[in-house]
Amino acid sequence: MSRSRSFGYWRDPVCLASALAYACARWGIAAALVPAWWRGHATDLLLVPLGLPWWLWLERTLGWRHHDGMPRWSELAFVLVVWTVAAEVLAPRLFPWATRDVWDVVAYVAGAAVAGASWQRQA
Repeated sequence: MSRSRSFGYWRDPVCLASALAYACARWGIAAALVPAWWRGHATDLLLVPLGLPWWLWLERTLGWRHHDGMPRWSELAFVLVVWTVAAEVLAPRLFPWATRDVWDVVAYVAGAAVAGASWQRQA
């Protein structure tokens, strides 16, 4: 009988690695050393792997999430859609500096897919 592994939320290795990668991409890597796409979208790759654990922790704290299992694909898909609409549809209407970019969405999906695969492998 397999026993389901408990999700560590913000202490999860995927979340912690994403936080380190974010810090390196945002502040540690010289812009001249990496391609333009990477400079513009590296942090977008980390939106779901870094943000979802915190979101699920908040849901668990508020009693909206009733288990401590690994994130489900449906949870990933939900936040991916909500955050994509917020960042790519609403933000450009509300903030003059925000722009729509299909490559942002590609990066969000890619990051969610890799994180989701890792979490499902651990489940």
